[in-house]
Amino acid sequence: MLAKVTSFALIGLESTLVDVEVDISRGLPSQIIVGLPDAAVRESSERVRAALVNSGLVHPRARLTVNLAPADLRKAGPAYDLPIAVGILLASEQVGADLSEAGLVGELSLDGQVRSVTGMLPMAVAAHERGLSTIYVPESNAAEAALVQGLEVVPVASLASLVGHLHGYAPIPPYMPPAAAGEAPIYAVDFRDVKGQEHVKRALEVAAAGAHNVLLSGPPGSGKTLLARGVPSILPQMTFQESLTVTKIYSVAGQLPAGTPLIRHRPYRAPHHTISFAGLVGGGKVPGPGEISLAHRGVLFLDELPEFGTRLLEMLRQPMEDKQLTIARSAGTLTFPSNFMLIGAMNPCPCGWYGDPVKECTCSNSMVSRYQKRISGPLLDRIDIHIDVPRVEYEKLSDDRLGEPSETIRARVEAARGRQRQRFAGTGLMSNADMGPAEVRDHCQVDEAGKSLLRAAMQQLHMSARAYHRILKLARTIADLAGSEKIETAHLAEAIQYRPRRQV
Repeated sequence: MLAKVTSFALIGLESTLVDVEVDISRGLPSQIIVGLPDAAVRESSERVRAALVNSGLVHPRARLTVNLAPADLRKAGPAYDLPIAVGILLASEQVGADLSEAGLVGELSLDGQVRSVTGMLPMAVAAHERGLSTIYVPESNAAEAALVQGLEVVPVASLASLVGHLHGYAPIPPYMPPAAAGEAPIYAVDFRDVKGQEHVKRALEVAAAGAHNVLLSGPPGSGKTLLARGVPSILPQMTFQESLTVTKIYSVAGQLPAGTPLIRHRPYRAPHHTISFAGLVGGGKVPGPGEISLAHRGVLFLDELPEFGTRLLEMLRQPMEDKQLTIARSAGTLTFPSNFMLIGAMNPCPCGWYGDPVKECTCSNSMVSRYQKRISGPLLDRIDIHIDVPRVEYEKLSDDRLGEPSETIRARVEAARGRQRQRFAGTGLMSNADMGPAEVRDHCQVDEAGKSLLRAAMQQLHMSARAYHRILKLARTIADLAGSEKIETAHLAEAIQYRPRRQV
């Protein structure tokens, strides 16, 4: 007898429906799975057999053929265990139920328990978009699947409980999400605890208000890492659509925190400089998201920036411009979002004390030049704010007074982002840093005094066309923070001072 149920396959951050067809025919007892399965899918034969037997059900002693259609799409992971088991039960007439409008997904343990899988949110989205009314998922994935409105989510604890539900004698109630809790995030660093460095805090406020990239340069112990860790505390809250996209990325990567079906706070990723290319960019036999995509709509902090390999640093250039990253492998080409705010931190030289007024630098001029040139000019050109972080004097360190709290700064950032959302309504843009040349032309007009200032800056600093546009976008953000509809000369002057003075 032939039976068919519906499951799902992941393709990057999206999912598509897969028909799981099970045919039972005469012949020697065997089970074969076709349809481009990977090793994890092929091994499901033994998991399903043991789960059926240990759940008090019968595994047919016949020839079983399982087809995963479409056959030209590679199937990966253990999420097909549950649909294959249910297909066998339907084909062997141990269960009679209409599952034509339902999808199933879940990994089976040998005793029949249903384990969680990765990528549940994209699967639930695909189920809803393709007209399915119900989805059967592992209990631990139910909250994530319930984020999709209009889809009945049935949490399945075990194969035996699902059989009872399908027979009708032990129905499983649909998952009802609890009321959303408005818990406040706990930040690692609050700006009120950072002594001194007021000009750096101002630069980071401007960066947060427009999602601009930042490079912090200063001697060891001046607070670069501390300041970078404080940036999440001044970033605005994510919109629901942003949260869904970020949750998709973490779900597919298998990094969704336990008990957190929806990521509501902006990501902060700080990979070590020894990270591999695949770890930062993403990849693998079946391409998956890396740190760049995991930082989408949040912060990617690269401490000791020159210590990252040249190949890694140069790879950042394309996603910083396009806000997305394309990974091509033999298994296919996938595109992941990568609209992140880059914060880099570096010492001015190998010993760290070049330019320090107190401690003498031990590096030669050639050593300093080689060290600084590890970061290429094209990459530096894509960083909007370059700021020096000097050593903090004793008087400021010993002062008991607290600085301005992050909550106050965040309120100003939220107000500036609100102006940007109104400005870009209907365009898909979220911040000033997302603007292209057309938006810069429309929203970054300057008066004659501003044009004269820009002309002088272009000539003296030898800026590129990209730097010119980035100054205008940065000035637009500074004007938004000031509540000004027009870009004033003072806004341009502040934006220009954030450009690097040295050439690499």
